[in-house]
Amino acid sequence: MRALDVGTVCVKTTGREAGKKAVVAQVVDDNFVIIDGADNSGVRRRKCNIAHLIPIGESAQVPPQRERKVKEKRKGKKE
Repeated sequence: MRALDVGTVCVKTTGREAGKKAVVAQVVDDNFVIIDGADNSGVRRRKCNIAHLIPIGESAQVPPQRERKVKEKRKGKKE
């Protein structure tokens, strides 16, 4: 298999994000990487098999990890 470096821009080939661009954020092992897209790209930060990515020969800065917004649940009765 091929190795992808951090910052490599790729196109996803399978799944709901097929055809969208993403950047390699972290290399997990020989078969998996963590990818992330821009805020408006529709690609979430997630683990991805490198067999499902095609590098396009560009490189970019890795976007900072976004924090999830967690809604607080109210417990108890309304006041």
